[in-house]
Amino acid sequence: MSENIHIYHTNDLHSHFENWPRIESFLKERKKLHHDAGEECLIMDIGDHVDRWHPFTEGTMGKGNVELLNAAGYQYAAIGNNEGITLPHNDLDSLYEAASFKVLAANIYKKNGDRPAWAKPYSIHTTRMGTKIALIGLTAYFQKFYSALGWDITDPYEELKKQLDEIKDKAHVIVLLSHLGIHDDERIAEEHPEIDVILGAHTHHILHEGKTINNTLLCGGGKFGYYIGQADLAVSDDRRVTRKTAQLYDTNTLPADPLESSYIEEINKKGEGLLQEKCVTLPYPLENKWFESSSLSLIMCESLKEWTKADCAFVNAGLLLDGLPAGDVTKGDIHRICPHPINPCIAELSGSELKEILMQSMNEEWPHIQVKGFGFRGKMMGIMLYEGIEFISPKEIMINGVKLNPTGRYSLALPDMFTFGYFFPHLKRTEQKEYLLPEFMRDILEWKLKKMFPLK
Repeated sequence: MSENIHIYHTNDLHSHFENWPRIESFLKERKKLHHDAGEECLIMDIGDHVDRWHPFTEGTMGKGNVELLNAAGYQYAAIGNNEGITLPHNDLDSLYEAASFKVLAANIYKKNGDRPAWAKPYSIHTTRMGTKIALIGLTAYFQKFYSALGWDITDPYEELKKQLDEIKDKAHVIVLLSHLGIHDDERIAEEHPEIDVILGAHTHHILHEGKTINNTLLCGGGKFGYYIGQADLAVSDDRRVTRKTAQLYDTNTLPADPLESSYIEEINKKGEGLLQEKCVTLPYPLENKWFESSSLSLIMCESLKEWTKADCAFVNAGLLLDGLPAGDVTKGDIHRICPHPINPCIAELSGSELKEILMQSMNEEWPHIQVKGFGFRGKMMGIMLYEGIEFISPKEIMINGVKLNPTGRYSLALPDMFTFGYFFPHLKRTEQKEYLLPEFMRDILEWKLKKMFPLK
């Protein structure tokens, strides 16, 4: 007798919980439907469910997200870079302690070469009718970030080859949970036709009916819970996959839960309630403006240079979403105005390289750019603010009061979002940069404000 296997998948929720009640209800209904029909149903998340921009995730350090996955009946999950490199080592190591699902992450290791206790390279799922499905998990290769957090991460292509070799005689069907991105998924499909399905993530690609390469079905469900993906497989009596199809469900078209708005309000309040620790008491308000110099953004830039001990620094004013009023300031307040999972970075540059980057940073069009991605969770770029840098003329720049020497060496501190290539290609290419983890930019701002306004 042939068998129908139904795989439901989500990816890149990024703690956008506004669609979660519908997702949970839909998955529970479908699971019951398939169970009653005697059909196999698997539910899995492909990573970046966690995102610390949201107070609920920040307050629970991601464990609240795990509770949501548990309640919705997930059986398997891959990790994304937001789980992997935005949580301090111990917080990631304990993130899945209460998980009722298996975490698949083949290419992450402890520094001693062992796998962390919470991560399995693969799992063999056996259906009611005896079909064995190998599920392999891979996450994006952010080597410098993982290393700075005390983890080792291996090349996903090499790791995939090892795991495929390991499971080749153990499974009838192979499914890859890939938090690598569409281009990597396409390459893997070209190189490994033995993989039946690749469930994708990371690049937020939307494949409404999937995409077939080399008989491998690629799937992708966008971002923020806008879609739920479904991959259906038909398996013959001799355990061959005879049909593969994919579709997406637009969560906006799913029935709204009558308690949806109160659920979202409750989850926000719970997160905010966990972030009530008082950090400082401000004797006067600190303003932030995106398109002109203001007190709080200047403090942010000053704190970056001071904390990193770099020669100079710059930040964009849009990194702060608002100012701070006079009075008590909590962790929640600082999180609200600086929610981004963005780390400080130091780049070592020659004087001529530094000058080129600084001249690029003065692009008059940039302040009004609506930035998306790179960890940025705000709206506008805003103007650049500088510390230890003075522009005398287009040809003359002073670093800490001394004329920039083209042949000298300098350390530049900046938010890591500027090192990923879009704004400053040279900063992406250079190997001479250090990412300072696990601190986010908001942690450095809090550190500086506590120095300026110590609690009595």
